[in-house]
Amino acid sequence: MTVQDQTGKGSWPQLRVEDWQGTRDTVQLWTQIVGKVRMAHAPMLNHWWQVPLYVTPRGLATHSIPHPSGPFDMEFDFFDHRLAIRSGNGSVASVGLDAKSTSEFYAETMAAVAGLGLETTIRAVPVEVDPAIPFAEDSVHNSYDAAAVQLFWRQLVQADRILGTFRSSFRGKVSPVHYFWGTMDLACTRFSGRAAPRHAGGHQTSRNGSWRRATRTN
Repeated sequence: MTVQDQTGKGSWPQLRVEDWQGTRDTVQLWTQIVGKVRMAHAPMLNHWWQVPLYVTPRGLATHSIPHPSGPFDMEFDFFDHRLAIRSGNGSVASVGLDAKSTSEFYAETMAAVAGLGLETTIRAVPVEVDPAIPFAEDSVHNSYDAAAVQLFWRQLVQADRILGTFRSSFRGKVSPVHYFWGTMDLACTRFSGRAAPRHAGGHQTSRNGSWRRATRTN
């Protein structure tokens, strides 16, 4: 794989889609599994703001997730290449991020969550992909290129910085900068406060972001 790692201040790492397409498609499904765990427990918020992931200094993470047994969170660590699951009682479990099928990752993740006493049931079918192979049956998506994934994260870090600056100057209602795992987009939405034509949202909005499913990410 040919990748160009630009990690200096203000730089934008380059990652061609053809250099990580298999890994990209696999990671999209893995983030959906984690996002669906969060969605199973987090109370509904407007615009589905309870389901995204967020850029962290090491990867992508949920916020604290409520559970009858106590809060927990989940973080994709793209340095140690593991999914960390941390319980509010101090217990920690992890799932390795390496070349494995999505069915294996799904089974290991749900077992790790259950092993911490955090019983969870999700709708175990991906969204916004075609074909939508149930996670437990998916042996097709099994790629994990660690170098490419870290470049992907470095792109998210830069996009998160820019979008964070963009949202800071707006005095009205504005969303957090968040990663929607359905389509791998990091986005921020401003709301004008004016009504829009009748539809699911009902507000005039301006949405800006970085979409990982594009034909090129740079």
